[in-house]
Amino acid sequence: MRKVLSFNDKWAFSKETKQFPQALPKNWVWVNLPHTWNDIDGMDGGNDYYRGTCLYAKTVDKAEFLPSADKYFIEIQGANSSADLYVNGEHIAHHDGGYSTWRADVTRQFKRVSEPLVVIAVDNTANETVYPQLADFTFYGGLYRDVNIICTDESHFDLEFYGGPGIKVTPKIEDKNADVEIEVFVKNPQDDMKLVYTVKKACGCVVEEKTLPVTETKTNVTISNVHLWHGVKDPYLYTAEVKLMSGNTEVDCVKTKFGCRTFRIDREEGFLLNGEYYPLRGVSRHQDRWGKGNALSKEDHIEDIELICEMGANTIRLAHYQHDQFFYDLCDEKGLVIWAEIPYISKHMPTARENTITQMKELLAQNYNHPSIVVWGLSNEITMQGSTPDLVENHVILNDLCHEWDPTRLTTIACVSMTDMNDPYVKIPDVVAYNHYFGWYGGDTSMNGPWMDKFHAANPDIPIGMSEYGCEALNWHTSDPKQGDYTEEYQAYYHEELIKQLFTRKYIWATHVWNMFDFGADGRNEGGENGQNHKGLITIDRKYKKDSFYAYKAWLSDDPFVHICSKRYVDRVEDVTKVTVYSNQPEVELFANDVSLGKQTSDVHFFYFDVPNKGVTKLKAVVGDCTDYSEIRKVDEFNEAYLLKEKGAILNWFDVTEVEGMYSINDKLSDLNKNPQASAVFAEMMKQAMESKGEEGRSQMTAMMNGPMADMMGGFTVLRMSTVMGTMGAVFTKEILLSANEKLNKIKK
Repeated sequence: MRKVLSFNDKWAFSKETKQFPQALPKNWVWVNLPHTWNDIDGMDGGNDYYRGTCLYAKTVDKAEFLPSADKYFIEIQGANSSADLYVNGEHIAHHDGGYSTWRADVTRQFKRVSEPLVVIAVDNTANETVYPQLADFTFYGGLYRDVNIICTDESHFDLEFYGGPGIKVTPKIEDKNADVEIEVFVKNPQDDMKLVYTVKKACGCVVEEKTLPVTETKTNVTISNVHLWHGVKDPYLYTAEVKLMSGNTEVDCVKTKFGCRTFRIDREEGFLLNGEYYPLRGVSRHQDRWGKGNALSKEDHIEDIELICEMGANTIRLAHYQHDQFFYDLCDEKGLVIWAEIPYISKHMPTARENTITQMKELLAQNYNHPSIVVWGLSNEITMQGSTPDLVENHVILNDLCHEWDPTRLTTIACVSMTDMNDPYVKIPDVVAYNHYFGWYGGDTSMNGPWMDKFHAANPDIPIGMSEYGCEALNWHTSDPKQGDYTEEYQAYYHEELIKQLFTRKYIWATHVWNMFDFGADGRNEGGENGQNHKGLITIDRKYKKDSFYAYKAWLSDDPFVHICSKRYVDRVEDVTKVTVYSNQPEVELFANDVSLGKQTSDVHFFYFDVPNKGVTKLKAVVGDCTDYSEIRKVDEFNEAYLLKEKGAILNWFDVTEVEGMYSINDKLSDLNKNPQASAVFAEMMKQAMESKGEEGRSQMTAMMNGPMADMMGGFTVLRMSTVMGTMGAVFTKEILLSANEKLNKIKK
C-alpha cells in the first residue's frame, strides 16, 4: 500500500562547492525544506541576487525511515529552475522548469545500500533553454517546496507521467445530472486485480461504488440531482476514489476532489458560470514573501487565500507559473475561479520551445482535476521584443496541445499593452486579455475603458479581458496625488477610476489587479524601497492593507464595513482637506471631533468629505453598526517624511533644476514631442543611454518607443521614463540626465 513520507528535514546545503560529496558533508549549512538561497538577496535591489548551482544532500536511514516496499520514488514539488538528482553518486534524473512537480524512480539505488545518499543539484543560472529568463520578478533558486519519498507496490497508479496524480476526472453536466468519467493509469497490474471506483458527496456519503477488472481503467458514474460547484457562493466538491485491489488487500489508492460545473465566456455577456452571469473580478498573485522568498509554508498559503477572500475577489490569475498544488486545492475549496499559466514570458527564445511544451504538459497533467481552473494561459507579454513567425508557431503548438489534452477548458494569453490587436498571435487562443497600465506607465486613467471598447468593436469574435492593471504605492502621502508619485493616495485614486471603468463593462470577461501583494523584483530601483514591485494591494509581509484594498472590498464584498483612507497621512497643511471613505453600504456619515459633517450617499461606494483642518481632528465614519477611526493634524509646513525619496536613485525630481517657461526632465514626453528642439534633446539622451545595448538592443528598444508604446510612454516624465527603461537595460547616468536637463532649460515651452 502506498505511503508518502516527508523528506524535508535537515538537508546539508552548500552554494560554495561544485564537488559532489561521497558521504553526507558535516561542514555544510543545515537547512529544512522548503528553502531558497535568495530569501534576502532576491528582494533587496541591485539585480545582483545569486544565480548559480547549489547542492542539497541528505542520507536515508532505511532501517528507521523506510517501510518495506517494492518501489521507491522521490517526489520534488518545486526546484527552481533546473535540477539534477543523484543517488549514491549515480545520476538519476534531470528536470527543467522550476514550478512543477516531478518524480524519479530510485528503487534500485535505495535497495543497494543501507543508507543511500541523495544529492540534488539545483540551478537558477541564466540560460536560453528554460523559461523564465526575463521578467519583472525574482527567480528564486532552491528546493522551495516539499520533497517526499513515495513507497509503492510493484503494481501501482502511475507516478511518472509529467508529475500527474494518476487519476483523471471529467464531469459532464446533463440537465440536472452529471455524467462523471473517471480514468486511472495503472503500472504493472496483475491479471487478477480489481479496481474499485467510489464517488462520494462532501458529507462522505457514497454516491456510487463499482468494482471492475483491472483492465477497465475508465468508467462513468452518474450523479443524479447534481450539486453544482458555483464559485464563492457554493464551492461544492465531490470526491472520486479508486482502489487497486488484490483479493481483499488494498495495493494502492488514488483520490481527488472534483467539482461539477459549466462555464462559458461570451463576447457580449462576459463570463457565465452554470448558465448565470458571473463577472470575474479579482487579482493576480505571486508566491513570495518578505524574508522567505518563495519558500512558503501551508500557513502562508492559507493566509493569502483568506486575504483574497476577505476582499471579496472571486478569481485569481496565478502568475506567471504553476503554483503549489496546496494553493489550487484552496482555490477549489473557496470557489475562486482560476487562470493557470506557464512562465512563457517577456522574451521568446527559439531555443526553448521544447521547454514550453514540457511545462504546459506538466501544468495540464497535474491540474486537470481542479474545478477552479477555467483557462490555460499560453504566455504573458511575450511580444515585448516583437512578434516573429517562430513565436506564433510556438503558440499554435501550445494552443493545440491544450485542446488535445483538455477539450473542457479554454486557452488565453496576456498581451503586453502595445501589442497590435491585429497581430496573428492575438487570434490564436480562445479568449484574450491585455496588460494595461494607462495612468501609471504613461497615458492616463481615462484611457483604459475606451481602449477596451475599441478592441471589443474591432474583434467581433474575441472575448476580451484585463489581465493586469495597477500602480505602485508605498508609505508616501499627499493631498494632491499625481501619476508616478508612489503615494497611497494616487494608488487609491487610480483604482477608483479603474473600478468604475472596468466593472461597469459587462463584456469584459475577467479583470485581474496587478497585484494582490507586493513581491520581490530584485532588478527594480524605484519607489524608495528597492528590490520590490509595489503594485500590491497589500504589502509583501502581509502586514498592511493599502487603501486600494478597501476600494475593491467596497465593490466586491458582502460583509458590511466602512474604511477611512489615508490613515498614515496625519500632518496636513491645507485649511480644508479631503477625506475619502470607502464602504459597501449606500450611505456614510462622517464625524469630526464628534460633530457630524453630514451623510453622503454613493452608487460607486466611494465617499468624499471636505473636512476643516484645525489643530487635531479625530475622525469617525459610521455605517450602521460599522465604525472606523482616523486622525489628522494641522501643520504649517509639509511633513518631508511623506515625500518620496528614491533610495539609490540617479536623481529625485526635486533635485532637477527647473526654469519657469522652459522645459526640464520633469516634463512629460508628450509635451517634449510637441517641440522639435526638445524632442531632439530627448532622442540624443536615449541614444547615449542605449550605447551599451548594441545595435540589436538599440533597435529593439527604439521599436518599443514607437507606435502604441509611444502613446503610452507619453504620460511619463523624462526622469521617470529613465527609471522604467533602466529596468529594461538602458543605462542612464547622472551626467546624461543633467546634461539633457541643462539643454532643455534653454528651450521655451
